[in-house]
Amino acid sequence: MKKTRIILILSIFLAIPSLSEACTNYLVTKGASADGSTMVSYAADSHIRYGELYWRPAADWPEGSMITLYDRGTAKPLGQIPQPSHTYQVIGFMNEHQVAIGETTFGGRSELEDTTGIIDYGSLMFLALQRAKTAREAIQVIGELVEKYGYASSGESFSIGDPNEVWIMEIMGKGTRKVLDKKTKKMHNANKGAVWVAIRIPDGYISAHANHARITTFPLENGTTSVSSKNYQNIFNPEVEVIYAHDVISFARTKAYFSGPDSEFSFSDVYAPLDFGAARFCELRVWAMFNHVNSGMQKYFDYAAGAIDKERMPLYIKPDRKLSPQDLMQFKRDYLQGTDLDMTKDVGAGPFGSPYRWRPLTWDYKGEEYFNERVTTTQQTGFSFVAQMRSWMPDPIGGIFWFGVDDAGSTVYMPFYCGILKVPHSVAEGNGDMLTYSETSAFWVFNRVAQFKYLFYNRVMPDLKKVQSELENKFAAEIPEIDAKAMELWKTDQDAARKYITTYCANTAQNTVDSWRKLGEFLLVKYMDGNVKQEKDGKFLRNPWGYPESPSFPGYTDEWKREVIEQTGTKLKTPVK
Repeated sequence: MKKTRIILILSIFLAIPSLSEACTNYLVTKGASADGSTMVSYAADSHIRYGELYWRPAADWPEGSMITLYDRGTAKPLGQIPQPSHTYQVIGFMNEHQVAIGETTFGGRSELEDTTGIIDYGSLMFLALQRAKTAREAIQVIGELVEKYGYASSGESFSIGDPNEVWIMEIMGKGTRKVLDKKTKKMHNANKGAVWVAIRIPDGYISAHANHARITTFPLENGTTSVSSKNYQNIFNPEVEVIYAHDVISFARTKAYFSGPDSEFSFSDVYAPLDFGAARFCELRVWAMFNHVNSGMQKYFDYAAGAIDKERMPLYIKPDRKLSPQDLMQFKRDYLQGTDLDMTKDVGAGPFGSPYRWRPLTWDYKGEEYFNERVTTTQQTGFSFVAQMRSWMPDPIGGIFWFGVDDAGSTVYMPFYCGILKVPHSVAEGNGDMLTYSETSAFWVFNRVAQFKYLFYNRVMPDLKKVQSELENKFAAEIPEIDAKAMELWKTDQDAARKYITTYCANTAQNTVDSWRKLGEFLLVKYMDGNVKQEKDGKFLRNPWGYPESPSFPGYTDEWKREVIEQTGTKLKTPVK
């Protein structure tokens, strides 16, 4: 008997215990992008998720090798499954074949969580990336794994993309029904597996999801455009646009969730019924992204703001313009600016116009429940990314993983080619964690700057955005030249090409962290003690004798002064002499 190798990969399947509390994903097809690439974006929003760039090189595994799986929310070991003979390189949430995956948790019916399953949503993402060359293969891997080993999470939406297609896949467990196996005399879960639907986003369209199931009705198996999991061999037909678990409807009938005609079955309405919170806290973020690129979205505003009796938004829309990775980066920084719900326009913004609200999301006052808006840009983001997949290049050069740590509003998205040979130290796993500060970690450097932003938002943001824009615009301008040089090397020496892009990404990451550290030092000097030091072009001003020019004391806005007066009356009013 061959000795079994146990592969422990805590750092990728659960480096740090975390809750996938709320995330926002965008999906862009080739025909909707400015350069013909496909794109998938993701924000890992959690109060204990650490920002680091996951990395696993490609590997060959001896027969009998096993992998241990861990729950992404607690780090609890769930079980082991066999390794395949070969696994692909993974950087972040993109593999060497330009397959990328993001997720958002929608929860759904709590009674359908499987307490016996051993593969949670996080494991599904990384296992699929290590085993699939295309988005369709990734869907098959996910479907087969949960059927064989059981699904250990609540409801989940996945964004799955490759250089040619993007898919949204929504999955829900089937609960736990323990029965005795007559042969083994052991109890097992008769409901093992999951119900799910995957839909290809039509070319020229975009989609998004944000912690609520968005797939409603879908065409049933017809042999050409829609197939069930009983016919996995057919999913690679390019005409197939819908793939679903064969029992997604029949299971709902056994649970008395649905009794109508099959053609009226809606995955979201059955497995994740809509309520006010699903609309206001989740669908509103989808609406915000759609609203940036489509002039017809105002008719869905009331629905997204919580009027669930109104017409639902479509799963995908056609944008009015073609989108770039930089567009998606900006959408990640949305706080409903320019709408009636602009987070900077109410008293919760404080004296410095902050779009951030500290948790909890909902709160009580005199027996009534109230809430803070849940917008896309949020303080508890551990990391976010825009995965760009380009079909006209070799995979190692074609895939760019634009990666940013901490809050998207004050991060910088750095480019990492999917074919690099190693990850820079500043973003590498193990360089600090959520409870261990590291001065060389990008996550901690960016968090130090973000704290200034939270303190003096409308003062700090102009300085921050200036550096942020300079860096991100620089990267966007550099990429065509880096591509060209890498492609030229690829023709004669593929190893040299990969070394070249590895060096570029390492230098870019280090220069970004160094620039952000300098920005933090600049902000400390400029805004210390609530004053504003005098400066010009980034240099602080001194008088002719070398002494600092007197700082300004900007105080508070008239709106904030009015709020103070309304609450304090004449208590703070200077007596008339």
